[in-house]
This record gives sequence, structure tokens and C-alpha cells, in this order.
Amino acid sequence: MAFNIFALLKRLPFIPEKKFLEWYPPFWLMRVKVLEIKNNGRFVRLKLPLTMFSKNMGHSMFGGYQAAVADPIAAIVCAKIFPGHEVWTRSQHIDFQHEGNSDLELRFEFSAEIEQQIKDDLAKKGRSTPTFEYGFYRKDGVRCSKIVNTVAIRPKGYQLRRESNKSTKFKNK
Repeated sequence: MAFNIFALLKRLPFIPEKKFLEWYPPFWLMRVKVLEIKNNGRFVRLKLPLTMFSKNMGHSMFGGYQAAVADPIAAIVCAKIFPGHEVWTRSQHIDFQHEGNSDLELRFEFSAEIEQQIKDDLAKKGRSTPTFEYGFYRKDGVRCSKIVNTVAIRPKGYQLRRESNKSTKFKNK
């Protein structure tokens, strides 16, 4: 089993929730700061600073930095709200709408409607695949990137059932 610092941090009860996210290795390396986290993670604001390392040639934020920060947020919150399930990001789409030419603020909100949808799905099907929409905002308040993130919430030990791979024979002409 590989060493997982995130799993280790999660088991330490004395680490505040804000520090837990800030010390997540990719976030720590990108100097992400937690501005606000409340309602058991249902509302999260993170600051992604524009630094000499995060700037692209156009002097705005690299899209990869935004993707790396946006990716785990919905899954982390779902895992916290629905313990006892395996949770991961199934897909993520980013629409870069405006230049990210300042520090960026990620704003994530877990709505009561989505929470109820997940509860209903888990009760009926034992799994859920909710989609969240959130974004990155510049200092001037303009949303520069729209994030659409789909999360897979599955029972522990869930295995994807696939048909066996049947080899296809190709004929050379």
C-alpha cells in the first residue's frame, strides 16, 4: 500500500479543517489558502495566488493550476457529508471565460437540493453521480472560469462491472 499523506492528515483530529486543505500537498505547493469553510464544508472559498510559477506567457493563471485546485473539492465535501462511501471525481470540465489576471478565488457551494438528490439516489440505487457547478473569480469579482464537476459516490468495495475485452481482429488489405 502506498503512503498517502492526505489519509494521514485526515486521521489527525487536532488539525483544523482549514489547515487540512491547505496542507494537502498539491495545494501547499501552489500556496492555496482557505479563506472560508463553513457548514461542514458545504460552503468553501479558496485563494489561488497568481505567482511567477502560476503565470502563463500571457501573465494570467495557468489553466492546469485551476484544474488541480477545482478537481478534489466536490469529492472531498461529498466524502465528508456521506461517510462510508468511496468518492472520486468522475469528470471535470472547465470553461475559461475571462483572463485570470489576478489572484483567483474558488467559490464552491453544496446546495440543499443536490444533497437531497444524493440522499434519494443512495436510498434507491445505493450510488449517486451528482454534478456541481462552481467557479474561479478574479479580484474584481468577474467569474473567469466556470467549473462543472461530476462526482461518483459509491458503496465501499464497489467495482465497476465491464464486459470482458474482446479482441478485434483487423484485416490487412
